[in-house]
Amino acid sequence: MKRSWVWNQFFVLEEYTGTDPLYVGKLHSDMDRGDGSIKYILSGEGAGIVFTIDDTTGDIHAIQRLDREERSQYTLRAQALDRRTGRPMEPESEFIIKIQDINDNEPKFLDGPYVASVPEMSPVGLIRTALMNMDREAKEYYEVIIQAKDMGGQLGGLAGTTTVNITLSDVNDNPPRFPQKHYQMSVLESAPVSSTVGRVVAKDLDEGINAEMKYSLVDGDGLDVFDINTDPNYQVGIITVRKPLSFESKKSYTLKVEGANPHLEMRFLNLGPFRDTTTVHISVEDVDEPPVFEPSFYFVEVPEDVEIGTTIQIISAKDPDLTNNSIRFVLSWSSDPGRFFYVDITSGALMTARPLDREDVSWHNITVLAMELNNPSQVGSVTVTVKVLDVNDNAPEFARFYEAFVCENAKAGQLIQTVSAVDRDDPQEGQHFYYSLAPEAANNPNFTLRDNQDNTAWILTRRSGFRQHEQNTFYLPILISDNGRPMLSSTGTLTVHVCSCDDDGMVMSCTAEAYVLPVSLSRGALIAILACIFVLLVLVLLILSMRRHRKQPYVIDEEENIHENIVRYDDEGGGEEDTEAFDIAAMWNPREAQLVVKNRQDMLPEIESLSRYVPQTCMMDNNVHNYVLAKLYEADMDLWAPPFDSLQTYMFEGNGSVAESLSSLQSVTTDSDQSYDYLTDWGPRFKKLAEMYGATDSSGALW
Repeated sequence: MKRSWVWNQFFVLEEYTGTDPLYVGKLHSDMDRGDGSIKYILSGEGAGIVFTIDDTTGDIHAIQRLDREERSQYTLRAQALDRRTGRPMEPESEFIIKIQDINDNEPKFLDGPYVASVPEMSPVGLIRTALMNMDREAKEYYEVIIQAKDMGGQLGGLAGTTTVNITLSDVNDNPPRFPQKHYQMSVLESAPVSSTVGRVVAKDLDEGINAEMKYSLVDGDGLDVFDINTDPNYQVGIITVRKPLSFESKKSYTLKVEGANPHLEMRFLNLGPFRDTTTVHISVEDVDEPPVFEPSFYFVEVPEDVEIGTTIQIISAKDPDLTNNSIRFVLSWSSDPGRFFYVDITSGALMTARPLDREDVSWHNITVLAMELNNPSQVGSVTVTVKVLDVNDNAPEFARFYEAFVCENAKAGQLIQTVSAVDRDDPQEGQHFYYSLAPEAANNPNFTLRDNQDNTAWILTRRSGFRQHEQNTFYLPILISDNGRPMLSSTGTLTVHVCSCDDDGMVMSCTAEAYVLPVSLSRGALIAILACIFVLLVLVLLILSMRRHRKQPYVIDEEENIHENIVRYDDEGGGEEDTEAFDIAAMWNPREAQLVVKNRQDMLPEIESLSRYVPQTCMMDNNVHNYVLAKLYEADMDLWAPPFDSLQTYMFEGNGSVAESLSSLQSVTTDSDQSYDYLTDWGPRFKKLAEMYGATDSSGALW
C-alpha cells in the first residue's frame, strides 16, 4: 500500500537560546486537504514536554533547551486522525529527531588537579624542568597550570585548564655537618654505668632515609670509658658511661665523635664527604663517696673452740676521696642476729663475742659497715663469710634408745642386740667409734660385747639359765669412744628384759608372774594391815584440814558488838618539830616502799588533796609518807578485804600548821576559865572526860 505520509528526518541544533519555540519540522498527510479535518497527534520520547505539534498544521516545535551531551536523539510516533470521528486516517508512523552538536563545551581534565613527584636533580622527562639542578632544599613544591584547546586551537574553539602540583623528592645530596666543633660536658664520678653524659647532633639538610645518621667514637683517651649510641627517632648521638669513673684517678677525658650518613648515592659522591667530626671534652666532677673496702669480699675460717674476743680478721676500708676522712666501722646487727661477732670501731678488727658452735650454726654471713667520721651518711658495706671449722667437742652417743630382750632358755654366746652410735662432730677423716663395756661392767657375768670395727657392736649372752623371777631386767652400761683429738667418750645404757620364749625363740611374755601368798599369812593379818592403812589416811586428812582452817582470815561478825577503847596519854606530842618523842623507824617497811601507789577509784584520799595546804617545811618525813601510801595501795588492791575500812587524815599542828595547835593546854590564852560542863550532857560514854576536865585545882589550871 502506498504510504500517504509526507515528512522528513528531523535535525535540530542544540543549545537554542531564542525566545520563541524552535521549529523542528512538519508532518503532512496526502489526505489532508487543508480544511482542518485532519488532526495530528504526537507521542513518544519527550512528546508534550520537549516537543509539541500543531494538531492542524502538523508543525513540530522544541519548547525546551536541548543538549546533545545529555541526549543526542529522540524517537517519536505520529498519527493522523479524522477530527470528526477520531478514526485513524493512516497507520501510526515512527520518526527520529537528532540533536546536532555545536561547540558549547570546553576541554576538561578528568583527573585534575594532578600531583607529581620528581626527584631533584632529575634529567628531562614528560614535564621538563626549566632550570638545571633544581634543589629541593631551596624550593620543594611547584604548581604548574596546563591548558587544553579544542578545534585544534583555531579561533572560536574552547579551552580547559588543570593544575599539576609537583613535589621535588629528596636525594642524599647534602653531607652532615656538626654545628659545633667543640662540646664541653661534665659528669659526676658516681654516675652509674650506662647513664647519659650528653648529646651531640650533626645537621643534615636532607630528610628521611637520606638524613639518617650513624655516630661513633673515632679517637680520644676515653674510648674504653665512654660509649656513644644513635637515637633513631631524633638522629642524635647519646654519650654514655661505659666503665665506673673516678675523679681521683682521672679528672677529664677528650673524645672525637664522627657523624656519617649510612645511605649514600654514587652519583652525588662528588658533593661529599658525607661525614663530619667534632671534639667532646668531658670533665669528671668529684663527689663525696662512701668508704671502699679492700678487698671487696672476705672469707674467714675459724675453729669453733676459738676464745671469746679473738680477732679473726682485720677489715680494711678507706675514703676514696682526696680528703681521706677517718673511717669508723660498725657491724650490721640484722646480719648477725645471734650477736656472735663484734667489730672494733677504729681498727676494723672482727672479733668473736660469743662461743661458736659448728653443730648449731656452721656458716655466718655478716655485713660490716664503714662510714666517714665527718659525714656519717656516706656508708659502705662489705660481706664477710665466716666458716666455722669443726673440733672434736661432742662425745658419741647411741643413735636411739636401745631396749633388748633375752629368752630364759637362751644359750651362752647368743646375739641379743646390735648397737650403733652417732656423733654431731664431722672430722675430716670420717667417724670411727670404739665400743666396750663400762669399767663397772667389765666383768659382767651375764653379757659381753663384741666391737665389729664398723661403728657397730654386738651384745652377746655370756651364760645361759636366765630366770624372770630372779631378775627380769638388766641394765648394761656401754662405753662409746670416738677417734677425735682429744678422744671423747660417753656411756650409754642398754636395757635387757628377761622374757619367756617358746622353743623357736619367739617371745611369749616379758612380765614376771605373780607369786602366791604364803599359807602362814592369815585373813586376820590382812584385815589388820588394811585397818592401819585406813587410820593413817584419816590422820593425814585431819592434819590437812586443821592447817587449812588456821589459814582462813578472821572476818568480823556483823552482829558482834565492837567496843571502842579510850587510851589516855600523859604527855603531849610536839608536832612535826618533835623528832625525839618516838622512833618512827619501826613503822617503815622497805619492802612495801617498792610498791607503786595507785589511788582507789571509789574514794579519793584526803592526804593527797590536803597536802597542798601544808607548807613544804612542814611536810612529813618521806619514809612515813611512803609507808602510808604503801598501806593505802595494799588496801586498794585487796579485793577480799571487807569494806569497813576508812582513811583518816590528821593535819599537823604546831608552828606553820594550818590547823594551828590542837592542845588543850594552850587553848586558854587568858586567865579566864573555860567551861566543860557540856561534856556531862553527852551521856555515859563521856563521863570520864567530864570528870577529868570538870575539876580545877587551886591555881585554876585545867587538867
